[in-house]
Amino acid sequence: MTRDQIGRGIALGALGYTLFALHDAATKWLVAAIPVWQILFFRSVLIVLGCSAIGRRPLWRRVLTSPHRGPLTLRAALVLIAWLAYYTAAKTLPLAQLLTLYFGAPVVTTLLAMPLLGERVSGARWISVLLGFAGVLVAAEPARIHASRATGLVLVAAVIWAYTVILMRQIAQRESSIVQVLAQNLFYLIVTGGLSLATWVPPHGLQWPLLLLVGVLGGGGQFFLIEGARFAPAAIMATVEYTSLIWAFVLGFWVFGDVPRRPVWIGAGLILLSGLLMLWRERRRVFRED
Repeated sequence: MTRDQIGRGIALGALGYTLFALHDAATKWLVAAIPVWQILFFRSVLIVLGCSAIGRRPLWRRVLTSPHRGPLTLRAALVLIAWLAYYTAAKTLPLAQLLTLYFGAPVVTTLLAMPLLGERVSGARWISVLLGFAGVLVAAEPARIHASRATGLVLVAAVIWAYTVILMRQIAQRESSIVQVLAQNLFYLIVTGGLSLATWVPPHGLQWPLLLLVGVLGGGGQFFLIEGARFAPAAIMATVEYTSLIWAFVLGFWVFGDVPRRPVWIGAGLILLSGLLMLWRERRRVFRED
């Protein structure tokens, strides 16, 4: 991979995770009144309509005849399980604590990238990932995290998500990003449609524009993350994922009134250092290869 390709992957990944941080804040607000699967149903409807408007009949033909329907379906099913577990926990956990527990995923992704993708994870990449994870722990003050059903659900979601990142990179080498997005959300649409009918809660007021926003942010976030995985190794994308924690604290303060404590700033500094180390290491490696 060239320096430009890796840089493009990092930029796309950072944009995707930023959109998902905004998406998570809006979803956390909605799950207090609307079932998780109903939010996902609305989001999937909007994304499927958007993809159809862009790709039209050729895109549908590609999705329905893809030789990679098996991996596409498997990834969609696993992401759905992770999504339901994560946002069920979001009903009771503060946003920062929710993301802190979830950020065990980048470490698992880095571990899986070696045997499943054949990626060589250098010492510098390990230091970058672990430094970012240390920043997450410092920022969230693990002594304030208590064991509960919700924390267990988040940890399950984190492990599943880590594996789906590996699958995403494997599929991204063979299918376009928009094919992945449409296939994934078509699966969600079918599964969550029945669940939503069984427990339908009529949205009202501000919930309507927030549901629309979740659809736009979710679709954009998925597309940019998949595009980023096309250009940057999984271990690098794992480090980029930590940037969304900073957004989580900003949004936690702005939307939910959570006032950041001093450890938040220390943790954010460690996460920033983690990202800078990763960028410096990749820049040196590419120049050496050139």
